[in-house]
Amino acid sequence: MIEHLLFATFVGLLFHGIHRKVIARIQGRPGPPIWQEILHTLKFSFKETWIPKTASQTLFVAIVFVAIAIWSAALFVLLSGRSLLILFGVYLLHKIVEHGMGLSSGSPYGKFGAIRSVISAASELPLLATVAAIYFFTHSLSIADIAAYQQVHGPLLVIAFPAAAAMYLVVLSKMHYGPFSIIEAKEIVSGNMTEHFGVWRAGLEVAYALKTYVLLYAFVLLFIGQLPSVLTLLLMLLILISLSFVCAVTPMLSPYDTVTIQSLMTGALVVYIIILGVVMG
Repeated sequence: MIEHLLFATFVGLLFHGIHRKVIARIQGRPGPPIWQEILHTLKFSFKETWIPKTASQTLFVAIVFVAIAIWSAALFVLLSGRSLLILFGVYLLHKIVEHGMGLSSGSPYGKFGAIRSVISAASELPLLATVAAIYFFTHSLSIADIAAYQQVHGPLLVIAFPAAAAMYLVVLSKMHYGPFSIIEAKEIVSGNMTEHFGVWRAGLEVAYALKTYVLLYAFVLLFIGQLPSVLTLLLMLLILISLSFVCAVTPMLSPYDTVTIQSLMTGALVVYIIILGVVMG
């Protein structure tokens, strides 16, 4: 499992660098090298580390380890083919981490980021609807069963495209510099991560690298199926580039607009599920 964690962290950080590079190129800028996020993480690991006087010291430190732990657990869930509900539970825990991270520092910028993380909880609605749609087709929430179903019936990306679109929106909502990145908008500096520096910031970069890897891997596994490792990575990269393109050409939305769009997507998916239930019924 350790080798999987190290690989996922490295690929996730590399994907973050590619994400920044693609956005920069689309916007007519040279952008940083694709390994920049790896260098950032190494740099933070050796920088001076402190805890603000205004911080809740235990929560300020613990939240970093919790973030790494939950996404490590999510990776294990995917690799072992466990229940999709566990993955959904990890996603919910990440929202708590985002909120706690902002409140733990005592910084007004962190608190604004924490408040916005509550607003952005609307991104959980499309994920819940996606889980329901997947169950409607496969009659199982086991990731292994879902992958096996697609080997027989074809990718859910084709069979249940609206569910895939909703999941795509969920992944987009977790991408840096995207239209839904309201908790790290420039007007609140770095949002809920503003005061985390040094080794604490390096730990968060590792956690977010794992998060990106897990979400992209989950999308491929749930909507395309189990594929050879090289092909899976290639598809993950293509999905990442498409997400980067959306981030590059779409302005950041206001907090309430993000809720509106995600709620509308959820409503559309619910209608889709009801129509399927009536037609296939």
